[in-house]
Amino acid sequence: MHAPAVRDSYVSPMVRPGFVAARFPSLCFYVRDLAQIARAFFLIKQRSFTPEQFMNCSYGIVHALESVGCRVVVENVSALAMAGGPCVIVGNHMSTLETFVLPWMVLQHTPMTFVIKKSLLKIPFFGAVTAGWDPIAVGRKNPREDLRHVLEQGQHKLAQGCSVIVFPQSTRMVRFDPSRFNTIGVKLARRAQVPVVPLALKTDAWGNGKWIKDFGPIDPAKEIRFCFGEPMAITGNGKNQHEQCVAFVREKLEQWG
Repeated sequence: MHAPAVRDSYVSPMVRPGFVAARFPSLCFYVRDLAQIARAFFLIKQRSFTPEQFMNCSYGIVHALESVGCRVVVENVSALAMAGGPCVIVGNHMSTLETFVLPWMVLQHTPMTFVIKKSLLKIPFFGAVTAGWDPIAVGRKNPREDLRHVLEQGQHKLAQGCSVIVFPQSTRMVRFDPSRFNTIGVKLARRAQVPVVPLALKTDAWGNGKWIKDFGPIDPAKEIRFCFGEPMAITGNGKNQHEQCVAFVREKLEQWG
């Protein structure tokens, strides 16, 4: 499946799910989802997982969501081009969904990777796919050590032209809590002397699972939204830019209800 270009915005086409998908959206979605993960897994094992294939697999997840009735709206992706090079993308973290679908949008403008929990790399099968992204993995047990690791590895990747996506919240949260939105993304951007791009997202259509947190129910009634803010150069200690990131996320979530 070839991913459509997203130069600035995207709105899902009107799709009427089939009889089975309308009644069992989670089941039908995960069948397609696991097929994309399997495809990525075998490409990684064959050492042929190119950025274009990464982007196409990511869009395959978007298409799977749309096939069960989910509506995806993406705004202002052109902000990444306006950054003029690698940047730090700082966003709220609501579900597993954003980790899967952001590469489709971002890779059309810049190479990218994520800051993720190290424990994700230990999940059978899925962990191998996650490792194929060459992410910056943190343990989440020693905040000081995690900060040092993110700053060192993040600066190295940014110097190589690779943008870094950071979710500053310590965990996925449906309700946005600014007090849990730390400054690690702004600190990385300041150290690497690159812009920071705020990202607001609403992805609670992919719920948390009861037994496996990463694989919860899919609710097509909830619209999926992404909006990128204008890139900002870091000035001083970055406090103003951090506050602007927080304000951007809060205002968008309030606007989306």
